[in-house]
Amino acid sequence: MIDFAFFLEIIPTLLSGLPMTVQLAAASISIGFVMALLLALAQQGNHRFVSWPIRTFVAVFRGTPLLVQIFLIYYGLGQFRPSLQDMGLWWLFREPYWCAIIALSLNTAAYGSEILRGAIKGVPHGLVEAATAFGMSRALTLRLVVLPLALRQAIPSYSNEIILMIKGTSLASIITLMEVTGIAQGLISQTYRAVEVFVAAGAIYLAINFTIISALNALEIWLTPYRARA
Repeated sequence: MIDFAFFLEIIPTLLSGLPMTVQLAAASISIGFVMALLLALAQQGNHRFVSWPIRTFVAVFRGTPLLVQIFLIYYGLGQFRPSLQDMGLWWLFREPYWCAIIALSLNTAAYGSEILRGAIKGVPHGLVEAATAFGMSRALTLRLVVLPLALRQAIPSYSNEIILMIKGTSLASIITLMEVTGIAQGLISQTYRAVEVFVAAGAIYLAINFTIISALNALEIWLTPYRARA
């Protein structure tokens, strides 16, 4: 049986890790989105020297576990400390916080680039031709026609990626970051009551994701009111 008194007692302790979870998620999702958009746009042409390196990057980060990526960036790059010091980058890779953000950002950029690439490809070519016929430049067509439509179409799929990334922040605890899961592991080592601790931690993640899903659904309805009416 779950001890609800203990359950309520540990909630404030777990919530103390919420700011770290939110920071990791917000930073990685923001950086990853910008990277994903740039990668998706870069693949719109027929330049193999551009598209193949991007596809290789996407294949590597989509085909390997996020846990392995965090380990490689935090522990693996630490073996190249002299080289990183010479390049002035050791300050970045010696901190678990920045290593977690780098790993999470690269991971979500790989997934997000495929989502956005498909959304951009899904914009009807007739709209692009119509914009060209009106005398709009390629850059203006991209900014005013293609990207707004593509981003609207990508919201449902990208919402899933955002949720996965929020849950992925729990892996940052393996490199000593005290977010919600890291604090939960500390509580378990002190109390040996894994069920209550993990149920409480899961409830926090569920509340975060429910809030974000509701906000994204509202955004989708606002951007596509015709679907809501249908």
